[in-house]
Amino acid sequence: MSDRELPPPLRSIRITGDGRCLFRSVAYGACIRRGKQSPSDSAQKELADELRAKVADEFIKRRGDTEWFLEGNFESYVRKMRKPHAWGGEPELLMCSHVLGMPITVHMYTKGTDNPRIIAEYGQEYGKDNPVRVLYDGYGHYDALQPSLERSVANRRMARYVSFFYYFSRAAA
Repeated sequence: MSDRELPPPLRSIRITGDGRCLFRSVAYGACIRRGKQSPSDSAQKELADELRAKVADEFIKRRGDTEWFLEGNFESYVRKMRKPHAWGGEPELLMCSHVLGMPITVHMYTKGTDNPRIIAEYGQEYGKDNPVRVLYDGYGHYDALQPSLERSVANRRMARYVSFFYYFSRAAA
């Protein structure tokens, strides 16, 4: 399936639906946010499984803060989340933001709209600029969202200009 174009400055990146889609989408977005190349499908799987394990550990670390909002028995829930094909949701998105130290924004198409709307934000304590963005389909699947090529190129050019200006202003001092 090809990438579905969204109104600038975001575009949707189709993520494999193998029970890891939330973790794959977040890992993909974290790579892009860090300025790395888009991970291949096999790299997404590996990164998703690593992220999932860290999220399960984060639940345990934050048990006092998280136990009350998880469904059922805490130990059973965490054990289930360690399995590679268990679907993640809001609790996992919150823990992903803590594990990565990054904000995560969830978008979704809503009835009667042509553009996806923000439906949830996690990890705002890590900043509000440049969050990891994911697109939720409303039925259990997550895709990644990334800045459009034009915006990415413009941001890189601006960063080079600022670096160039900073270098020469320091050299002149």
